Amino acid sequence: MNRPDLSVEIAGIKLRNPVMTASGTFGYGEEFAAYVNLEKIGAIITKGLSLKPKAGNPTPRIQETTGGMLNAIGLQNVGIDAFIEKKVPFLRTVNTPAIVNFFGNTVEEYAELAERLDKIPEVAGMEINISCPNVKHGGIVFGTEPKAAYSVVKAVREATIKPVIVKLSPNVTDIVEMAWACADAEADALSLINTLTGMAIDLKSRRPILANVTGGLSGPAVKPVALRMVWQVAKAVKIPVIGIGGIMSGTDALEFMLAGATAVQVGTANFLDPAASERIAAEMERYLVSNEIADVKELIGALQV
Repeated sequence: MNRPDLSVEIAGIKLRNPVMTASGTFGYGEEFAAYVNLEKIGAIITKGLSLKPKAGNPTPRIQETTGGMLNAIGLQNVGIDAFIEKKVPFLRTVNTPAIVNFFGNTVEEYAELAERLDKIPEVAGMEINISCPNVKHGGIVFGTEPKAAYSVVKAVREATIKPVIVKLSPNVTDIVEMAWACADAEADALSLINTLTGMAIDLKSRRPILANVTGGLSGPAVKPVALRMVWQVAKAVKIPVIGIGGIMSGTDALEFMLAGATAVQVGTANFLDPAASERIAAEMERYLVSNEIADVKELIGALQV
């Protein structure tokens, strides 16, 4: 058979294949350019950006766990000014869509960032990290309360004409309710899941291993939870869903697509294998060829329940 069609589209962003890199695991793209052919993957999603540079949490802030890792990096980043000056020029040289993940501590900060990113031609779309506390309203996390999520997504939507993806937190009672709130606020797509809150303890010292005490759990251990949430959300909303959580192989990625994801993000795998995203895309293609599937889109939501 001819080469299968791996292309997909997310909110008007055309991807050559469904494999995107997960924010926070791939730097700003340039850091992995020596290991990955960036023009063999679907999209680059950059490390989360804030208005001002952020140093992140004290160390230790990463801990390996059974089937995954905990991280409490604390959203360390260069800030929007340095991103525009020092990171965008590299993205301009790569023929792969760049999606910028960003976050704020108030609705106004989110809107300001969106307005600034809207003016950058090299930015194909935006991914909002709503797993952050709203400092104006008692520290409630935007991503755990539907009204708070709606307000921040709506503010971003009004500040940009670029595609808006919302990254959902799994640390909620009802992920579908959060998805509905974001869809109602006119998000173009949803990505899920962000990390699950966890911790690790040193028995000898009787202290938490992470300086921050808790951190975000990612890797193969979270895949069953992520698959379930992607399946629930994809059934409930009419906008595209991007699956994230423990994707280590092409098989993993295709399982997420069966559950309803239009595309996937590769995260923790990048730390084990810097070329993971390119490898996973190639494995997906090989599966389609060996099973005589002409178009990867045939698998989206094709789970038989």
